[in-house]
Amino acid sequence: MRIQNARPTGSSTTSRKCEVIFDVENRRRKLTDLEHRTSAPGFWNDQNAAKAILAEVTQQKQVLEPFDQLHGVIEDTQVLLELAEVEENPTIRAQVAAEIEQDLTRAQALFEKLELQSLLSERFDFNNAFVTLHAGAGGTESCDWASMLLRLFRRYCERQGFEVEMLDLQPGDEAGVKSAQFLVTGPYAYGHLKSERGVHRLVRISPFDSNKRRHTSFASLDLVAELTEDVEVEIDEKDLRVDTFRSSGAGGQHVNKTDSAIRLTHLPTGIVVSCQAERSQHNNRAKAMRMLTSRLYELQQDQKRQEMERFYGNKGEIAWGSQIRSYVLQPYTMVKDHRTGEQTSNVQAVLDGEIEPFVQAFLKDRKKAGVASGSGGGSASAGLDLPDDL
Repeated sequence: MRIQNARPTGSSTTSRKCEVIFDVENRRRKLTDLEHRTSAPGFWNDQNAAKAILAEVTQQKQVLEPFDQLHGVIEDTQVLLELAEVEENPTIRAQVAAEIEQDLTRAQALFEKLELQSLLSERFDFNNAFVTLHAGAGGTESCDWASMLLRLFRRYCERQGFEVEMLDLQPGDEAGVKSAQFLVTGPYAYGHLKSERGVHRLVRISPFDSNKRRHTSFASLDLVAELTEDVEVEIDEKDLRVDTFRSSGAGGQHVNKTDSAIRLTHLPTGIVVSCQAERSQHNNRAKAMRMLTSRLYELQQDQKRQEMERFYGNKGEIAWGSQIRSYVLQPYTMVKDHRTGEQTSNVQAVLDGEIEPFVQAFLKDRKKAGVASGSGGGSASAGLDLPDDL
């Protein structure tokens, strides 16, 4: 996207284009109707329905607020441009020009935020996400790589304003983690993180090898959207094996003296989930059931997509299990996404959570391929640009 050669005549055109692209008028009407419903008597009588309405209010605001901010910046810039045209004092003109430059930078950032919203248009993109990390074969090396990925994604979530709640953590025998399960909450958490589903590969000089040889490690990430109340998945209690165990964690007075942690195994599918985040066994079971429900729904959707492939010939991998990205520290430095071709040599920044370019490249590729559909966000094309005459 480019913003240059700014002229006041184009601001209203740009604003109108954005308004059409993001269906602002209909969104405003819908938001007004939803807000009226939240103030109606008895709104909280049905708590599940109330939560669904509040979530939809937040979803509409996620698009409308950046649009209103962008519109305001464009209006301010137009006033400054008109002032610069008539101002004769060179010092004041220079000050106005600096303010215009700042406004254009803000406008660009806001438009990029709106553009990303337009890419998050699948049904569950707005939802929270259950994330599971597993170390691959390779012992300590892979466990250490899994812990590095856990730090990477926690840092990324912090940058996006998401909250991360650890549900289960299994440490490695010597270092790192064997597996980790956590819940990411925030608007569009699943939409942002779905690009990371797959196998992540690390190439480096091993810190655990006294001979300083180069090692390749693998870790897999799986995630599912936390389901809303309108999605039903039937789970027969007879199909569940419930195991309880003592939660790990701090010792001393904080040690958990009861078997409050829960592990659920869905016998027909072999799906295993566990939670030890709470001191209450009841609360841990409730969270584990939410995770199991979401994973079973995702499994059903994967099976449907695989059936579709038989008819339409799409041979691409759907589930995690194929290498999606390589992080190379030796003999050169590069992170490359094998699906989109997006790459960078700034490996340290990526390991610190700066993966937004990879996320956006993935979403744009899906949009171009016509994968995304539904009502989770806008319906704009990924190739949006602000015109030169902003």
